[in-house]
Amino acid sequence: MNSRAVYKMSSTADETGGGRPPKTGGKDHKKPTAEALRGAIQLGIGYSVGNMTSKPDRDVLMQDFYVVESVFLPSEGSNLTPAHHYPDFRFKNYAPLAFRYFRELFGIKPDDYLYSICKEPLIELSNPGASSSWFYLTSDDEFIIKTVQHKEAEFLQKLLPGYYMNLNQNPRTLLPKFYGLYCIQCGGVNIRLVVMNNILPRSLKMHYKYDLKGSTYKRRASRKERAKSSPTFKDLDFQEMHEGLYFDADTYSALMKTLQRDCRVLESFKIMDYSLLLGIHVLDRKLRGRGGIGDSKRHGGQKVLYSTALESIQGDGKAGEPLPDADDDTMGGIPAKHKDEKLLIFLGIIDILQSYRFIKKVEHSWKALVHDGDTVSVHRPNFYADRFLKFMGTTVFKKIHPLRGASSRRKKNSIQPCRSASQEVLSSVNEESKEERRAQSLENLDDTETHPSQKPDVIPSSTRLNPAISAATVSSASSLDDVKTEPQTDSENRDDYRTSSTTLALEESTLPASDSQASTPESVMREAF
Repeated sequence: MNSRAVYKMSSTADETGGGRPPKTGGKDHKKPTAEALRGAIQLGIGYSVGNMTSKPDRDVLMQDFYVVESVFLPSEGSNLTPAHHYPDFRFKNYAPLAFRYFRELFGIKPDDYLYSICKEPLIELSNPGASSSWFYLTSDDEFIIKTVQHKEAEFLQKLLPGYYMNLNQNPRTLLPKFYGLYCIQCGGVNIRLVVMNNILPRSLKMHYKYDLKGSTYKRRASRKERAKSSPTFKDLDFQEMHEGLYFDADTYSALMKTLQRDCRVLESFKIMDYSLLLGIHVLDRKLRGRGGIGDSKRHGGQKVLYSTALESIQGDGKAGEPLPDADDDTMGGIPAKHKDEKLLIFLGIIDILQSYRFIKKVEHSWKALVHDGDTVSVHRPNFYADRFLKFMGTTVFKKIHPLRGASSRRKKNSIQPCRSASQEVLSSVNEESKEERRAQSLENLDDTETHPSQKPDVIPSSTRLNPAISAATVSSASSLDDVKTEPQTDSENRDDYRTSSTTLALEESTLPASDSQASTPESVMREAF
């Protein structure tokens, strides 16, 4: 590969830094400058990935995860490597076949990968974390390059087989998507770096950025961090500045399911102390960040599958065919609300290369002595995952319930009308029964005056009384509470009525069988004389 289009170096590049290959042993051993490091990254990745294109595709085998390819790139060039303006360095490529498979899984073609990393100078980012890592961003916003420690690189190598299995089962994940693991040996130092997906696009201004762990011990941004133009806040800051981010029910469910699945994967690998990187863009403010990024492929169509936040939780897109929601305006952000503001949310899990090793166990034990052990960030993986999910599902992310308040108010308001309606029905039934009893009494009196042949003071037959009594019993059992609230006078009238009815019925039952037939006043008079 020709180095002329890979990187442009200043004239002072040859004077800074030094190499340590045998041919140039007279040079001083100095650490490479930031500019020389960026150039070595681009040249090394360009050569190693370009060399991989000549190898045939095949299935990934277990031994492929432990292969390390090494090449020496002197500044004057060689038969295999181009000449360059950087100090001599050695470049190592870890598990090249496995990472080629990972890139293909996300629809990244070799030409696109090289174009993003090698076409224009890398952009150096500030590091808000406690580690001493350096971050570099590609000019098209697609990839981010992070330097890692030796233990982290070693842990990632051991993680690769399980990571391979998880990606096959679930390409939609909020976990970091690793596209390459490399090492640069220059000036007597080893600089290990990993290429990952970029979570926060530069074309949209992030009005708020958070690094969330779910813990509270010293989880507040420092004064130095707050003084930055774009600070990264922490857990306690979020609780003070936001009351939660609200999503519709489907989005909230998809987001929490993805987080739960990812946390269980991390727990199975005994990983802890990871964070959720959260970027919030307020749509109402309509403020753009460093807009107008030239030659950005993300503006012309999505290049990497499952790379946006919205796709990571619900997308099934294809390369070059972005989702309808993942257009140029939203950049694949997840729509959300906070009070009256409309938001776009960008998020991903970061810093997963921290295992619960002996040093972390000691750190947790020491912090637990001086503070509440359950609030510190370093903790057992299972406890850490549960606390992380609880904080995200209850404090950070919340579900919109548009009809919950209205339905509950309707239910409360419907209780009293139901009771009043039942009382009205019962009172109307009682009034009707009273009217019927009065009418029957008047009829009996009228019949006694107009028809003396009728027997006086005889109640209606039991065949007509029993249905009325059973109907009254059913209505009383079905509305016991309402019957209890009736006035006392109504219950006394019913008791008097029942008593008189029972007395009359007993008197009728004591009559002789011969007298059961109807008798006229004339026969009574004859018996008297």
